[in-house]
Amino acid sequence: MSSKQALTEWDKRYLWHPFTQMKEWFEEEIIIIERGDGIYLIDIDGKHYIDGISSMWTNVHGHRHQAINDALKTQIDKVSHSTLLGYSNVPAIQLAKKLVEITPEGLNRVFFSDNGSTAVEIALKIAHQFWQHQGEIHRDTFVSIDHAYHGDTIGAVSIGRIDLFHQIFQSLLFPSISVSTPYAYRSTISDDPAEVRDACLHKLERVLQSDADKISAVVAEPIVQGAGGMLIAPDGFLRGVADLTQKYGTLLILDEVMTGLGRTGRMWACEHENVAPDILCTAKGLTAGYLPLAATLTTNRIHDTFLGEYHEMKTFFHGHTFTGNQLGCVAALANLEIFERENLLEKIQPKIIHFKNRLQTFYNLKHVGDVRTIGMIGAVELVQDKTTKAEFSSQHKVGIRVCKAALKHGAILRPLVNTIVIMPPLSIAITELNQLLDVVYAAIQEVLEA
Repeated sequence: MSSKQALTEWDKRYLWHPFTQMKEWFEEEIIIIERGDGIYLIDIDGKHYIDGISSMWTNVHGHRHQAINDALKTQIDKVSHSTLLGYSNVPAIQLAKKLVEITPEGLNRVFFSDNGSTAVEIALKIAHQFWQHQGEIHRDTFVSIDHAYHGDTIGAVSIGRIDLFHQIFQSLLFPSISVSTPYAYRSTISDDPAEVRDACLHKLERVLQSDADKISAVVAEPIVQGAGGMLIAPDGFLRGVADLTQKYGTLLILDEVMTGLGRTGRMWACEHENVAPDILCTAKGLTAGYLPLAATLTTNRIHDTFLGEYHEMKTFFHGHTFTGNQLGCVAALANLEIFERENLLEKIQPKIIHFKNRLQTFYNLKHVGDVRTIGMIGAVELVQDKTTKAEFSSQHKVGIRVCKAALKHGAILRPLVNTIVIMPPLSIAITELNQLLDVVYAAIQEVLEA
């Protein structure tokens, strides 16, 4: 095995890390993960860290879960990959059927891909081509919500609304329409979440009224806007968005890439408000953090407009080399079997209550302006001044410094600028959850109240 010194040197010489300022990376001591065990990641020195962000919001049942390991080993002894173009395979068929059974009513067709960005990209292309087949060729515009993040491919970035990530690519993007997010903590409308919700829905309705004949779909992250800061919509907002898309005859695409698979306390976030979209995107937790796999589900109404004779060219000309990969599908099936066998959604409810109650104590800290939580998602927004809600400038690197302090005490976190995200595997025990929250609390104190 290569030494730590050699691995560090090779990393800094050859690797380009995502969302990372490499100049700073070259100057830092880096953590090299070698193993995982339950909620812990273990580096090459043997030090254990609580995986406080579920390895970018993917891990569900902990690392090295025996049932998923066994399922993958069994499948490897059969076949690891064969193409879905012109052929099928057993795990892809079984998983498609299972996803139709556990998603909101009406989602009856499954298109597999590799990650959340591509799941959204596929949704956009399906929606666009659907309207073309309907003869409504001018419906080529998408509506999304401020602070939205839907991935890093060009279509997904075109409907993204985070300037930090997206502005530099503006000349490459297709135009879309944005509407206000109901971010109550920083709203200029009102301090009342219900008033903020209603105002945002009113703005969306004005857009749908004025551009009804050109809008292809409204795209939204249900209940929680992830990379935008874990912004949690007021009750009724998602239901209102769904009602408006029905009223004005456009499609609703829900990006459940981060929010799905139990993360909000329901299997799908849209279930909190009994919303069934026209298209649903899922990834991240689909394989419990094991392998890249995504799915875009849609209705028979949409799917059937693509049916026709070969020469009519109604085919959906889109695909990926590893579409429906057997290993990914087997991991997803094992993941979903654990949900059912362990009655996981019911099992995590006491943890959710405990998590929410513990997070409220973070308001005792001088620089915590807002705490947002739903299910096993927690976000702590750090501010310079609670009264004015003044933000720390990027030069302070407050979020980064807090996460580095937490790392010293054995927890892996990642900030969203000045917001600290806490999103452990659903399998975490309450004692372990307390340990994680103690570390985060202490890290904020250490950086901002020393």
